[in-house]
Amino acid sequence: MRNKIFDKWYWVFIGLFLLSVSAVYVVFGENSHIAVHDNLDLFVAQFRMLKNTDSFFSHGVDVPFLGGVTRDNLPSELSLYTLLYFLFPSFAAYIIGYLIKVVTAVVSVCLLAKEWYGAEWVQYRPLAALMGLVYGILNVFPAFGIPFASIPFALYLLLRIYRKPSAGPYILLFCYPFVSYFSYFGFFILAYLFAGMIWIGIRDKKMPVSLAGALCVLALGYVCFEYRLFYTMLFGGVETIRSTMVEADLTAGEILAQGADVWMHGVFHAQSDHEKLVLWICMAYFIWLNGKYIAGKKIKSMFSDIYNLLMFVLAFNSMIYGVYNWGAFRRLVETLLPPLKGFQFNRTIFFNPFLWYGAFFIVLQRVYSYVLKMEKGKMRFLLGRAVYGLLLLAMAVVLFTPSRYNDLYFTCKNKALELLKGKETDEMNYREFYSEDLFAWIKEDIGYQGEWSAAYGFHPAVLEYNGICTLDGYLGFYPQQYKEDFRKIIAPALERVEASRLYYDNWGARAYLYPGTDLSAVSSSKSFTVTDRDLYVDARAFEDLGGVYIFSRFEFGNAQEAGFYLVKAYGREGAPYAVYVYRRQDSAA
Repeated sequence: MRNKIFDKWYWVFIGLFLLSVSAVYVVFGENSHIAVHDNLDLFVAQFRMLKNTDSFFSHGVDVPFLGGVTRDNLPSELSLYTLLYFLFPSFAAYIIGYLIKVVTAVVSVCLLAKEWYGAEWVQYRPLAALMGLVYGILNVFPAFGIPFASIPFALYLLLRIYRKPSAGPYILLFCYPFVSYFSYFGFFILAYLFAGMIWIGIRDKKMPVSLAGALCVLALGYVCFEYRLFYTMLFGGVETIRSTMVEADLTAGEILAQGADVWMHGVFHAQSDHEKLVLWICMAYFIWLNGKYIAGKKIKSMFSDIYNLLMFVLAFNSMIYGVYNWGAFRRLVETLLPPLKGFQFNRTIFFNPFLWYGAFFIVLQRVYSYVLKMEKGKMRFLLGRAVYGLLLLAMAVVLFTPSRYNDLYFTCKNKALELLKGKETDEMNYREFYSEDLFAWIKEDIGYQGEWSAAYGFHPAVLEYNGICTLDGYLGFYPQQYKEDFRKIIAPALERVEASRLYYDNWGARAYLYPGTDLSAVSSSKSFTVTDRDLYVDARAFEDLGGVYIFSRFEFGNAQEAGFYLVKAYGREGAPYAVYVYRRQDSAA
């Protein structure tokens, strides 16, 4: 029994890691420090809003933010991550989503390795399991962590179908969109699959019929599981803010520089931390491998080596990220394919974390394969341990790099500092950010009955999370007409700050109330302040959209002149901020 446990030490290690992470969040609960940007200010609040309004499965309804946006503009209910927020309280759903992401990565990498290496898989199983763990803990965009983690599973299914087609893999491939997301991954998986079919067809001089079937099945799966998205894109008939978003138009040199930068550092939504260790090992091996091919005059082998293919796709994805900002090319794509107007086809970069760690795994696997062929001795022992040491070092790099979405790091760090220094950090934790008790008291005290409102000094997501209907909000896909209507409200502020005007007019996903001097009036810090306490809004435009309340973190210096009056200031011990509730002057009961 003891030997069996020792032989499975890697599973024990993974299990202990998952238990440790669970323990951290069980102990600290909602006092944990969770990333705000594109996270607590976006999907977490929107999922809570769907639950508050019982709209997860509803059709033909609007959800109460941005003046009433169709439910179809939010993620499909036929998604694992979405269902977690339907089944569990929001914070629990967020943590369960993280744990599922890690488990998904471990299982997916192991399945892919098993299918790729066949009978040899057994000797690489510990490496595959630990690589799955490293890939699973990458601090990528939380709302799409599971789709990131499931990429190897999609490849496993496609490989199975290509080698030996059967009903099972086709059924699983049809259901794959349940753990994926079309706009970020599905479109590109289909595109890669189509390109792969062409390449295989040329190589083998016959069409890979099984993969053609897989393409159709997967496409149908995405249409079925994300029917809301496809209906809105194809039949919605409403011009959205995507049509007026202004993208960069870079020079050739700037495009190359940007491509090189994301190749080296990645992007924050797909943070892989590869530049600290993995990149250098992969590039050193790349140089050695191809130097060996060239020295041995095996040039053809360079083009058939899977490692070189991965490195090529890495470079291709990075360059596409830069080329997206070439205006002429982008406009050509939009002209040839009008439905793709505003679509970010540079999201190929989201596949780079998997490619970097896939290349890293191949390096370690090939070294380990060499080690297994060595005679038993000290050198074999040391090289074998070095392979596992590099894996654990890569894991440590991910865990201890303070990247944007490294919630585990920031929670442990901030709680440790609180214990050692005896005072809380200035950054708000999950409970403080949403301040449910404070807003529940406010709503009861003012007799809130669903009136349209707006936030100032904190993200509208805070109001949305707490069941308050908002004219403002954050969404990358909503009607252009509403963007123009909301702009009338904030025009006085935009006229004073050119950077804010460009930010809103050229993008518009964050329809917020803006200050008249600072670039932003939102923060996740407790001590945040603004230099100008005046409110710059058009009260008439606010009224035209049905606005009644403004919930502000600051007391306005010109409330009466702006057309509002203070209902009451709310603050209590333990709350991260006070809330000043203002009401439109002519809306008084």
